[in-house]
Amino acid sequence: MASWSQFEGTPQPLGAKWLREENSYNFALYSRHATGVTLLLYASRDLVNPLLRVPLNHLVHKSGRIWHCRLAADEIDNASYYAYSVEGPNSAQGELHFFDPDKVLLDPYARALFFPPDFRRSASIGRGSNAGRAPVGALPFSNLAFDWTDDSKPRHTSDTIIYEMHVRGFTKRANSGVSGDKRGTFAGVIEKIPYMKELGVTAVELMPIFQYDPDEGNYWGYMPLNFFSPHQGYAASSPTAEAVAEFKEMVKALHQAGIEVILDVVYNHTTEAGADGPTYSYRGICNSSYYLLDESMTHYRNDTGTGNVLRSAHPTVRKMIIDSLRFWVLEMHVDGFRFDLASIFSRNSDGSINLEDPPLISEITGGADYANVRLIAEAWDPASYELGRSFPGQSWSQWNGRFRDDVRAFVKSDAGKVGSLMARLYGSSDLFPDDLDDAYHPLQSVNYITSHDGFCLYDLVAYNDKHNFANGQNNTDGTDNNLSWNCGWEGDQNVPPEVMQLRKRQIKNFFTILMVSNGTPMFCAGDEFMNTQRGNNNPWNQDNETTWLDWDLQKQNRDMFRFFKGMIAFRKAHPSLARSRFWRDDISWYGINGQVDLGYLSHSLAFCLHGSSQQDQDIYVMINAYWEDLNFQIQEGEVSGWMRVADTSMPSPLDLLESGKEEALGSLNYKVKARSVVVLVKST
Repeated sequence: MASWSQFEGTPQPLGAKWLREENSYNFALYSRHATGVTLLLYASRDLVNPLLRVPLNHLVHKSGRIWHCRLAADEIDNASYYAYSVEGPNSAQGELHFFDPDKVLLDPYARALFFPPDFRRSASIGRGSNAGRAPVGALPFSNLAFDWTDDSKPRHTSDTIIYEMHVRGFTKRANSGVSGDKRGTFAGVIEKIPYMKELGVTAVELMPIFQYDPDEGNYWGYMPLNFFSPHQGYAASSPTAEAVAEFKEMVKALHQAGIEVILDVVYNHTTEAGADGPTYSYRGICNSSYYLLDESMTHYRNDTGTGNVLRSAHPTVRKMIIDSLRFWVLEMHVDGFRFDLASIFSRNSDGSINLEDPPLISEITGGADYANVRLIAEAWDPASYELGRSFPGQSWSQWNGRFRDDVRAFVKSDAGKVGSLMARLYGSSDLFPDDLDDAYHPLQSVNYITSHDGFCLYDLVAYNDKHNFANGQNNTDGTDNNLSWNCGWEGDQNVPPEVMQLRKRQIKNFFTILMVSNGTPMFCAGDEFMNTQRGNNNPWNQDNETTWLDWDLQKQNRDMFRFFKGMIAFRKAHPSLARSRFWRDDISWYGINGQVDLGYLSHSLAFCLHGSSQQDQDIYVMINAYWEDLNFQIQEGEVSGWMRVADTSMPSPLDLLESGKEEALGSLNYKVKARSVVVLVKST
């Protein structure tokens, strides 16, 4: 006799599941307010007319809030794709709903998507049918095996160097040196692994790779459509299922090179946007369950600035996010996540902020599957700022926006910034205190000067103002608070040689400070060879040469690549710099001649980091952000004990000397040139 589940289906797992033992499929969909659900099955030749419609009877096919059914393979023999039609109350009954039985709706748990040839975003906006023009799920005919043999997840500590990249932009240009059919893809990243190894990268942070709407025009990918599938546009191979295999190949290859894979993930909103956006999935299935509404329950909250906010305090949404994370860790073998606008996770269902124990953050933090996974928060959003101890994920790392702002301000010679620079170099203990109650670690501060969001490093020293007209918003998008300085010449046209020389020096200053700071460093792909976005600080919709890395610049600026590579190697060779704990008694702060000058008009600083507790050499750093040369008196040791490693004022290759070729000093008095940084090590 057949079991109940063979007849009715089961409410778990959510999504479409192929049951090999039974030669059947189980389908399960959550909807709190639906009054009727119909499963739609399509043949590959016709995405307009369903091959089979399966109305679900709540007396047979519903358990709690979950609608479900079980279908034998021979019942749907010719079907390749599936979707749902969902009926429910209208908004006139007091709550914002988007139920429309004519809408073809994507399963939130679909593991692979298919976009019909006639797919159009506009077809899903407003009421009415979008059949044949809407994304649908691909039936999981089987769990395609992947050979993870010998895959070993790397885990870096003091040698961690995070490299943020956009999968498409990294290799899309012909001058990337990547095979033509693999440019801009996961496979293209594989071909660039030797380059990353040479540079010294130990972790890549990939900008969003979840499937997004290809018709929306969002190149960055921060408007996800689905949380369980890689974006098909990043796969060199065309079949839907092959994107998964290609992503796995990339992860395995990076692991074999000792490089961690961190995903930038967006679990705070979706591509369905505001009330005037498309109804692809969530809003048509159960809008008020998936999205955060205002007190009247008739309008979306827009704390993300994108039109909607996922209701992460809701058990079903929370489960979807947890299941998605588990999928990427267990099945796709990723090593970490950077959570976009992670402060959204602290929202209660009424939109208030819960900094004590928000359920989603607690579940992620306590999950056994994430014990050895990097969790990195962007701890702010347009409506709240939770950087440091305010963010409830106490064990998580965080993008340190204060590091970015304070270092930018100091290097461009803003006044009153010496104390702030000291705090950032030290590991930002003001934000991540290691007192008895908190016991944070400096490594939780992800230090960065540039990211995808804002100017790239070259543009930071080449533009005073953003140049975003190409984005189509009359230059109103993107921040105006760039803390940039163009070194006396705006942009790239006819740049005087002395200005270009100063720009290079400033870039080296930024990177040197990043590499000698306690914490976890991150920089953008292309910064190492002065890639430019022509002053565009928000190129979210620029899928063109504005954002595609120009690899000719890597050949042009080999001196800069050499400097970055050498400073990364220096940091890795000196574990005293990046510690699990703060430097405490091992650090001594100085000025140009004695005590550090914390005055408002001071622009200089020196420090000596003693390395014996870490079985390392002592390191002496002198930083001059003043516009004139300054004579620094080295405050520790004998002149015979100090060797020059770096002086950013010098031309290549004298700006950074290789290990074993450091130059002995002739005096304890060192003239640090205007706007430059000097690094010394004590000889052993």
